[in-house]
Amino acid sequence: MKYRKKPVVIDATQWFKDGDHWAVARHQGNDPRLEGCGWVKTLEGGHIVRPGDYIITGVKGEHYPCKPDIFEMTYEPVEEQA
Repeated sequence: MKYRKKPVVIDATQWFKDGDHWAVARHQGNDPRLEGCGWVKTLEGGHIVRPGDYIITGVKGEHYPCKPDIFEMTYEPVEEQA
């Protein structure tokens, strides 16, 4: 079976550095490959956030990261209502 995603408006912020989104914490660890990365707690556990990832606020207020290419294929800007 195939399914279509229901149209829903989401909030999202593109993350580049510490402080860009309140839900992203500085990644704690000694792995130099993760320098400059963040950490976001999701419903499925924690996820690494890399610069350029989008932080999406889900329909239940949860947060999760999304890679820019996937975000651009899945979402489009919505004009704000006054």
